[in-house]
Amino acid sequence: MKNYILFPSYNEGLKLASLLKEEGISYTIAPTPRQLSTCCGMSIIYKDEDEDRIKKIVEDNKIGVIGFYTI
Repeated sequence: MKNYILFPSYNEGLKLASLLKEEGISYTIAPTPRQLSTCCGMSIIYKDEDEDRIKKIVEDNKIGVIGFYTI
């Protein structure tokens, strides 16, 4: 199972990727899986244990996300 963050735009995904890198949080930029293809096509894969930290970063920095999904 993998955890994905989906974005309304590519720019929002890049903003979050930059912040995650600054915080030392491991992530992978990936194409959005077909079953979740309601976004810009870019997603970020992250580890379960980082979800709370990532959600706080998203909230504090007002990053636009469509949602957090696990498939």
